[in-house]
Amino acid sequence: MDTAKRIFASFVEVLEIAFVAVMAVFIIRNFLVQPFLVNGASMEPNFSNSDYLLVDELVYRFRDPRRGEVIVFRYPGDESTFYIKRIIGLPYERVVLKDGVIKIFGDESNEKLELEEPYLAPGLLTRGENDVILGADEYFVFGDNRSYSFDSRSWGPLPAKDLIGLVRVRLWPLNNISMFEAPTY
Repeated sequence: MDTAKRIFASFVEVLEIAFVAVMAVFIIRNFLVQPFLVNGASMEPNFSNSDYLLVDELVYRFRDPRRGEVIVFRYPGDESTFYIKRIIGLPYERVVLKDGVIKIFGDESNEKLELEEPYLAPGLLTRGENDVILGADEYFVFGDNRSYSFDSRSWGPLPAKDLIGLVRVRLWPLNNISMFEAPTY
């Protein structure tokens, strides 16, 4: 009889540990960090097809996204599709793309910033022509591989509600593990 009670108590303890582990994974996965697998070449040379990334889902609950940050978001045309791009334009800014040059005009001061993008492949031109004024909760995003990226140049501003989070870490491939920060402009 003593043995049966010990086996039952051990079984209950294993169930409790399993429950706590499942709940911890659920909370971490759904509210803090989400894995993301890069699919495609739109962010090369910085992110390649099959890179395995960790996305910080918590940071934008405490602060606004910043220019240059690499984000994962739901594509505005199909909420079931996830994209990875770099933030170029922020709310209330005017983004002008002409002759391969990106110019950002501030919201009130009309101050102009001409983007220098050291993370792009040498000699890469940003094709297209855009002149967009962003609303209160809108961002303009580009892929780093501008020639092969379907981004805000094609479908317009990204609504803030579609943001998932900030790319923090590349875990795969193992020879390319790294952490990421936004560049300084």
